Amino acid sequence: MPEWLVLTLAMVAACAVVVIITLLRHRTARVDEDPTETPDVIEYMTMWIGVVYAIVLGLAIAGVWEARGAAEDHVQAEAQALHEVSERARVYPADVRDRIREDVNAYVGQVVTVEWKRMADHGELTPRGDRLLERLRADVTDYQPRNDFEAQAYQPLVDQVATVDQARAARANSTDPTMPGVVWFGLITGAVITIGMIFALQIRRTPRELILAGLFSALIAFLLFLIWDFDAPYSRGIAASAEPFLQLFPHAKG
Repeated sequence: MPEWLVLTLAMVAACAVVVIITLLRHRTARVDEDPTETPDVIEYMTMWIGVVYAIVLGLAIAGVWEARGAAEDHVQAEAQALHEVSERARVYPADVRDRIREDVNAYVGQVVTVEWKRMADHGELTPRGDRLLERLRADVTDYQPRNDFEAQAYQPLVDQVATVDQARAARANSTDPTMPGVVWFGLITGAVITIGMIFALQIRRTPRELILAGLFSALIAFLLFLIWDFDAPYSRGIAASAEPFLQLFPHAKG
């Protein structure tokens, strides 16, 4: 099911639940009930519950957004380091240079054609990607420079391969959801309590109040969906992509 459809259904469902409960409550209310007489303490509690929950939502959104940005940085660092390895190998003899570039191209191809889908579907990297990176590291580090010019290029190449390895490990760690289950429990429970306080205020069946209650519920549903969508940086709609690899290695097919 497309994620935009999930979002639409969640927002419509939130609005429908609030409107239906309000209408049912209005029909079952006592004849002498006065909805204008809401105790001040309930209004005070409702205000603070809304404020606290808004702060929690803001922190959750900031957390998942930061995690998504970090995931994009890992991908960019990995792709840039691979590009540097491919370009700096030009100072080596043709056979060594071609072998290193073949290793880089094979690794990039594995990442954008196979590994990226596995990250999205299963939240893990591929063993073949690990082997290709090890082969690249071996070809770079095992070469013995023949002159000072090649010796000056050797250590930067080794450092770039280490950067690739580090970025790959960080990318692997970023595949897991950012928000733990206990936080989701708090977010969902807080949403139920916050929306439930609408009924504690004894809202009436006027179109204005129903519309405001429905929009408020739809907004909370949208924010929860936004957190859920950002929670998996590589697998959901607004996710980090393999575009840095494709920009630096146009021959790779994503």
